[in-house]
Amino acid sequence: MSAPILTVEDLRVDFALPGRTVHAVRGVSFEVRAGRTLAIVGESGSGKSATASSVLRLNPEPPASYPSGLIVYEGRDLLRLPEREMRDIRGDQIAMVFQDPMSSLNPVRRIGAQIAEVLHRHRGGRASQYHDDVLAALEAAGIDDPQRRADQYPHELSGGLRQRAMIAMALVAGPRLLIADEPTTALDVTVQAQILDVLADLQAERQMALLLITHDLGVVANMADDVLVMRAGEVVEQGDVLSILTDPQHPYTQQLLAATPRLREETPA
Repeated sequence: MSAPILTVEDLRVDFALPGRTVHAVRGVSFEVRAGRTLAIVGESGSGKSATASSVLRLNPEPPASYPSGLIVYEGRDLLRLPEREMRDIRGDQIAMVFQDPMSSLNPVRRIGAQIAEVLHRHRGGRASQYHDDVLAALEAAGIDDPQRRADQYPHELSGGLRQRAMIAMALVAGPRLLIADEPTTALDVTVQAQILDVLADLQAERQMALLLITHDLGVVANMADDVLVMRAGEVVEQGDVLSILTDPQHPYTQQLLAATPRLREETPA
């Protein structure tokens, strides 16, 4: 098995609020490897997104702080890097797809210009020179007529197309690790399946590592190689996807699986 691209050890994340401190992440450890998908699952408030955001240091500091832990990427602890070096990593070597593209895309800039800005930031030169790269990224994300879409503004696209544009933006620089934080939450079931298929195809083609944050165990069954189950900021169970879904050991994991909606045939009267 290949060496891990990302290693997280004993990660703790606190948020200082008026009169109290919230211990959002409590001693989380995991690894992500090339070509494999690690899914982090759990109910809302379990610490999934706080964990994912910590990898790119996107939690505002303050109120966020990191009392302990290591986040090691290519031999460097990201928690100890200066902000200038983190900016070089974000969007280039490690990228992220967020759950709400309307709050992540700039409403007053065209889609193509926003994607080109990623390459301009990390490769230099003029943003206009990356026209072909932008169209290729949009096409790879499953967008038909990429030239027309590149010239449009976010509000002119459907929710599914906006999410595909976010995927194109995240992958245009060729990152080794993609973090997808609830990437299909706001989409209908058919579009969800299409978006997940795009991610799976791109991952297989590029041998990326994928860190997938979700509460949907159906998505986990279809996408994940390994699973980490979180509750109240802690890891309660982790293992390969088959073991977690067919033979869960922790009562919380068992309850999550029991709460998954299932179709069943009605018994004839």
